Amino acid sequence: MIISRTPFRISFFGGGTDYPAWYEKNGGAVLSTTIDKYCYITTRYFPPFFKHKHHLRWRLHEEANEVNAIQHPSVRESLRFLNIEKGIEMMYAGDLPSMSGVGSSSAFTVGFLNSLYALQGKMVPKKQLALDAIHVEQKLIGEHVGSQDQTAAAFGGFNRIDFGGIEPIRVSPIIIPPARLQLLQDQLMLFFTGFSRNASEIAAEQIKKTPERHNELTAMRSMVDKAVSILSDDTVSLNEFGKLLDESWKIKRGLTSLISNDHIDAIYARALNAGAVGGKLCGAGGGGFILFFVPVEKKQQVKEELKDLLHVPFTFENQGSQIVFNSPQDFV
Repeated sequence: MIISRTPFRISFFGGGTDYPAWYEKNGGAVLSTTIDKYCYITTRYFPPFFKHKHHLRWRLHEEANEVNAIQHPSVRESLRFLNIEKGIEMMYAGDLPSMSGVGSSSAFTVGFLNSLYALQGKMVPKKQLALDAIHVEQKLIGEHVGSQDQTAAAFGGFNRIDFGGIEPIRVSPIIIPPARLQLLQDQLMLFFTGFSRNASEIAAEQIKKTPERHNELTAMRSMVDKAVSILSDDTVSLNEFGKLLDESWKIKRGLTSLISNDHIDAIYARALNAGAVGGKLCGAGGGGFILFFVPVEKKQQVKEELKDLLHVPFTFENQGSQIVFNSPQDFV
């Protein structure tokens, strides 16, 4: 039996430039961090004493004899990709809801692939794990997803990730003094808006409009450089990071009409009126989690103003997808 633990992520800047439709021609970059909220996947070869070959428990309870009959797209295509012929039992548990903007779908794919490799007695490099997950989601499933979520989940940490060029992904950890990193973390607040959305549908519309949004996407990519510069210069107030988030959100919400709505805009306005400097909706848009940069002395005011929403405390994490339990077991 294998248990993998894979972190969810928060993306700060550059989202939208990690779609191949953009970065294969223009290059892309994002600034993101993984957080101490995880998906756990338990995987083992399923004993051959039962009616069905495959037994899966996620949102649905699936039993299937053929891989083609499996409904979960990531499970089905990952088994095909790695040529797993034996029966599989898989159980999923997550700290945060799916379709909420924190990279849960890609964290699942990364974690499941990691567990399948472990079942085969293999430990693959983080970069291969990320690239395999990107291949499964973009090429085999055909999802309209970027490449940042799989990379963040596999590597973990607070990173700048560049896309395109000779190497498809390049991960550069953000190195700043621990006290400044802690101060940044202390000024971030995450709230659940109370509803989820299908990121692939929103992303499909954004990808469709990519040729029309060259100036906006170029500006969003440049903000990664600005954000890293702010973080690296301890003479610059971190409030500038919050202001840049606000600037980025104003551009992002204009990319398509599906990214924001009146409800989200009202939440954003209430937070800023209560003292937040800036913020953004996590993920592709439409709902899920919303992040704010809030000076420490204003956090209680923002929390009180948004008391109708669920506040989710978090800390940064830097380990990425891990096998936390490995007990080999076979029946043949």
